[in-house]
Amino acid sequence: MAYVPKDKVRNQLARPGENGTPTFSWTLTDTSISNPVKLILPPVQSLPIVFVPGIMGSNLCSLKNQPVWLLNSTKGVPIRLAWYWARKGAGVRQKTLHPSRTKVFEGGDVPSDGVGSIANETIYRERGWGEIAETSYHSFLLWLEQKLNGHSSNPADWDDFFYTAMSAVPKPGDPSPEKRLHPGIVMQMVGLPPHAENGHFTAPIMSEELLKRAKWRFPVYACGYNWLDSNTAGAERLEERIDKIILENNHGLFKCQQVILVTHSMGGLVARACVERPGVAGKVAGVLHGVMPSVGAAVAYRRCKSGMRDEDYAASIVIGPSGPEVTAVFAQAPGALQLLPSSEYGTNWLQIKDDTGKILASLPKSDPYTEIYLCKNKWWGLVKNEWLNPKSGTAIDWEEFEGNIKQARRFHERLAGKFHFNTYVFYGAGIGAQASFKNVTWTLRKGIDPQDGKHVTAADAVSLDYRDTRDEGGSTIYVGGHKVEEFIAVGAPPYMTPMSYETSHWKIICEKQDSNGDGTVPSISGASPRSTGKDSVRQQFRLQGFSHEPAYQDPVARCVSHYCLTKIAALAKEFK
Repeated sequence: MAYVPKDKVRNQLARPGENGTPTFSWTLTDTSISNPVKLILPPVQSLPIVFVPGIMGSNLCSLKNQPVWLLNSTKGVPIRLAWYWARKGAGVRQKTLHPSRTKVFEGGDVPSDGVGSIANETIYRERGWGEIAETSYHSFLLWLEQKLNGHSSNPADWDDFFYTAMSAVPKPGDPSPEKRLHPGIVMQMVGLPPHAENGHFTAPIMSEELLKRAKWRFPVYACGYNWLDSNTAGAERLEERIDKIILENNHGLFKCQQVILVTHSMGGLVARACVERPGVAGKVAGVLHGVMPSVGAAVAYRRCKSGMRDEDYAASIVIGPSGPEVTAVFAQAPGALQLLPSSEYGTNWLQIKDDTGKILASLPKSDPYTEIYLCKNKWWGLVKNEWLNPKSGTAIDWEEFEGNIKQARRFHERLAGKFHFNTYVFYGAGIGAQASFKNVTWTLRKGIDPQDGKHVTAADAVSLDYRDTRDEGGSTIYVGGHKVEEFIAVGAPPYMTPMSYETSHWKIICEKQDSNGDGTVPSISGASPRSTGKDSVRQQFRLQGFSHEPAYQDPVARCVSHYCLTKIAALAKEFK
């Protein structure tokens, strides 16, 4: 057969068949496509990758299998989901998005073309890709499949790694000798940051680590979970999936005893809870956490109070533009409440200032659960009581909400400082568009003085009951006064146009982002594994230039992921 360039050859990796023998499957193509298909027998030792998505990144359906949260892509955007929820208020959100009335939906869109070790749509579905957001994750998982499985078994041919060497030039007409990699060589990696964090260099990859990685095949799976339910329930589902994947890949000639977990955002909390379950840690070779809110995120508090309209208007259509719409779901969703700052996050992240910048109050002093989340009457408490009972909703009472907060506290306490013994981390530390909330600050500013009512001092405003304020769930709360609606003359001849405005003694403004991060998780939380996890965290990377949801689309984040997975594979258990 005539010579065909490598980039024109279509490769197909074998996968375990029903009897455990290497099996190939290929969809016939048009006769005009004449590029050859190379059938490759991969290593028989399997080290599957299991991707765990973030909050809202798993598709959900009703108990009758009707999709209620389906993140299929239309030109890269979940337009259908946005259109559906744009027309729904707090009551419909509360009635629909409840953990006991939803479950993971497995029927989301999957890719049609094979890549790496995947030949067709059936295999994508078997591996769980239909459970997670096509818009957010599929391009990364396709890249991962190709990066780990779409090359030769000789690491000397891997384009991402190189070293400087002198070799003899072959005589004219003689073929170049096949490249070989020998142990003991320090390898360079294209695009890898030389510094992981301030004061921490990136540990080099050694040639023996690549030689070890070459012994594995890396089938890529996904595991969705009901992000409305406690992350403990997500951990249980992940454990079941790990056992199933190991069994599937440990059959006949193929051997498997461990997996690697790759997580995004809240998926990191699910994975951490999972590896703490009895017997699970040994089944996991290592974990890569991307943009994980390790000790929570202050923005979770802010969104319950103010919604997302002034953060990201497009995202707010889906997540909720106002406090009542976010609270209607979050208050009944233990998983979402587990994103609130834990005690490990630190103190004094909720601040109230006057119009000169003087701090009038800062919380928590020690316990965010009792001081903020379960503060029932103050205007700055997490939940306004009547928002638990929206029109057309299925109301929850304060006791149910309180139970969910206590459940979040127990989850935080069990997870504090706990990481798999072979953990790698990257987090965002950007500014500008990636700025995040380390603190949430309420600032009192003088309003348009009302003509009636006793003036309230700034100091007294701090301790007002929420019933003494006007709060519609935006980023401004009013103290005193009322809404004024009147007609004004505009133009010539004058036309009467309606106008409304708020009078008040004070406008309490929720300020914008104050810290670096990824737009959602502040770097103080993203970076905390190194200090709280200690020796369990092998390498941690501080990166910039990407936002939270598309973190794994960033080229540097992908390079770091590739590096971390190579490091983890080098320490995986081998069959002897």
